[in-house]
Amino acid sequence: MPLYEYRCTQCGELFEVRQSIGEDGTDLHCPKCKAGKPTKLFSTFSSPGTGSSFNIGDSCGTPSTGT
Repeated sequence: MPLYEYRCTQCGELFEVRQSIGEDGTDLHCPKCKAGKPTKLFSTFSSPGTGSSFNIGDSCGTPSTGT
């Protein structure tokens, strides 16, 4: 299940929710102030090795030193 980020329109609290694809979050409430109808935020994802200077074979994710 994907993880989506929301912001409360009342108190500004940021929170994450696991939702099935296609759910719109209309039934969600802020975990802090309990207000309804939070705003869904646009988020990006990243994956190891994409746009980084790490070697794919490095198991600990340390930058390549060229040695």
